[in-house]
Amino acid sequence: MGAVLEVVGPVFIIIGLGWAMARRRFIDEPGFAALNRFVFTFCAPSLLFLGGTSGASGGGRAALAFFLGTAALYAVVLLAARRRMPLGPAGMLALDSTFGNTVMMGIPLILAAFGQQALSLLLAILALHSMLLLGTATVVAEIGLHARAPWRRVLRATLLGVARNPIVMAVLAALVWRLVGLPPPPGVARQTLSLLGGAAPPVALFCLGGSLARFDIASAWRETVMATLLKLLAMPALVGLAAWAMELDRLETAVAVTAAALPTGANAFLLAERYRIGAARSGATVLASTLISVVTLAGLLAWFGVG
Repeated sequence: MGAVLEVVGPVFIIIGLGWAMARRRFIDEPGFAALNRFVFTFCAPSLLFLGGTSGASGGGRAALAFFLGTAALYAVVLLAARRRMPLGPAGMLALDSTFGNTVMMGIPLILAAFGQQALSLLLAILALHSMLLLGTATVVAEIGLHARAPWRRVLRATLLGVARNPIVMAVLAALVWRLVGLPPPPGVARQTLSLLGGAAPPVALFCLGGSLARFDIASAWRETVMATLLKLLAMPALVGLAAWAMELDRLETAVAVTAAALPTGANAFLLAERYRIGAARSGATVLASTLISVVTLAGLLAWFGVG
């Protein structure tokens, strides 16, 4: 257990440091926003592009298991919630239950726990994670708000959102780079990407802590508890079942299940806030799932024999 804490301990200490700096107003909201733009525009894309062009290829089977489990849970939550609430709120609840913090928390945690090869496997999940989940949630929200909205408008908004996401673009660029057969970036380019990428894990975790300071865990607590349990327990169980059925190897299974067990990502809250649908519950779920994941992720990594 001590070895597991050596992996997850620094992750949550840096998150806590960011939270404390935000609560004490040592760094204000515009300051965190600037740091967040820096890490998402330069640092995380550099880390992912360098890892995708330099590491081992693969990850398709792990990604398939991940998205099979994700799709199953999203559909079940959406259909069940639709019985007692409108389509828009039901879609946001399904998103809170399935959308993980794969960048700000997933990259540093999986890299620390399983190494560089695991990051290469994670790339396939990252390539489609935001695109599929946020895209689906956007379509559901648009249909809920405007039942007769032109499908071209919904599709255009979704594609533009993907095209403007540096994380998705970096992953896709790395995949194209590998498919074309180009060698890893050499010399100055590699060193520049390495320096920028090295800043991604700690800065992302620090910014995550800063964002958590704005959420209220008491908001819509019943739905918050349900979404948190579904995200931290049901989703990794479903992905693990898919990995077992597909006979994935140990590392593929570990990456897919750990990615599924990550707490709800803040982008779910941002989408809910944009559409003004369940934003309070979504923010509370981000906070609650992150706090509880201290225990669930430590247990999961111990089960996978980390350390």
